[in-house]
Amino acid sequence: MKAWVKSVCLLATSLALAASGRAIDPGADVANVTATTPIYVAVNQDIAFPTPNAVGFFQASGTQLLNQNDVDTGGYGIQGGFFGMQRVNSIPSLSAPCVYVSDGGSNDIAAISLPGQQPMGTFSGSDSDDGSSDGIGLAVNSHYLYAGYSASGTIATFSLQGNCGLTFLGDIAAVGLQGGPPQAMAANGNILVVAYGDGSIQSFNVSNGIPVSNGDLQNSTAYLASRTHPTPSSVDISQNGQYAIFGDIGPYNQIEVSSLASGKLAKTVTYLMGVPYDAGAVRLSPDQHLLYIANSESGTIYAAFFNATTGVITRGCTSPVLSGFNSRPWLGAIATRDTTGTGTVLYVAEYGRDYIEVNHGPSSAIAILNVTSTGTACTLKEATGSPQLLSFPGSLSIGVYPPRPF
Repeated sequence: MKAWVKSVCLLATSLALAASGRAIDPGADVANVTATTPIYVAVNQDIAFPTPNAVGFFQASGTQLLNQNDVDTGGYGIQGGFFGMQRVNSIPSLSAPCVYVSDGGSNDIAAISLPGQQPMGTFSGSDSDDGSSDGIGLAVNSHYLYAGYSASGTIATFSLQGNCGLTFLGDIAAVGLQGGPPQAMAANGNILVVAYGDGSIQSFNVSNGIPVSNGDLQNSTAYLASRTHPTPSSVDISQNGQYAIFGDIGPYNQIEVSSLASGKLAKTVTYLMGVPYDAGAVRLSPDQHLLYIANSESGTIYAAFFNATTGVITRGCTSPVLSGFNSRPWLGAIATRDTTGTGTVLYVAEYGRDYIEVNHGPSSAIAILNVTSTGTACTLKEATGSPQLLSFPGSLSIGVYPPRPF
């Protein structure tokens, strides 16, 4: 009990620091996470009008998820959208225990403070920002939150305020070479990387907040090389900010890596992992040694080895087909339970088909997998009791707090 109280007080103190306006140092205090620090798993339920959207909160206990609370966002979801789009995000620091959740149906972003799971309001961009078609993607660095709107093809910038608040600063047009809107985004330091889902990618300088193009809008190598035109639809950035890693939607389990050494995206290098199909969502482990890949069409999770110094990816291991996959055919966001090492336990959003086809029963879930790695070999095994069934349809995004340190 004393350990629990100490951990909760740590988060409450961090919230007070954020409210005081003190600078947030991403990752610097994640080392304070201990075995007794509460771990929250937040699920964007993405519920559409007329029922208000909500965030489902779970607490991690080993490989189990204990249902805690449903918190209304104050807006409405769309029950679907881009699989690689992250609709739940937080600052990679304990100095700001806030969870941000996008409402694609009402074009706003809800802020929820931890550990009390208290809604702190909803925040909107301009009147033209519209995410009603395929959702609103979120990326966060130490000072700003970026929201990519799928219907309007715009990216809005919000400055982070105390008590989890946001202040809208402005938006920019952001459309790919083939007309695609922002599908997935990742922020690290002064760079924002966008995958448009139409084969093209781009980076922006965000040192002054509002994104300024680095002049590198380009089609990916794989998109240009193949008649099947695989398209980057998910993205992550290495902790040192040197590499952008894209997961491709297409007939292969394919990853593309672009060097950011010059301050903008270089031509991507393609890696085939050999296990079909697609790489709809990607996520680096906290130690960056493993890249987790969701293979939606085959119902598996793949772990590839990543060298953060060279940007080279080598083949790793794949999970068995996830339990009950035939009734939940698509996979969304990936998150790790722990903030160090491999992350130990993976959470994967499973978007359901039951609701679409027959409108009955739990129609989304969270798959839970155990990870082991020797550095040269790895295993992914679904945990006992997985998946955690959810009582709402169509969830694609999950997030974990305390966050990964980058």
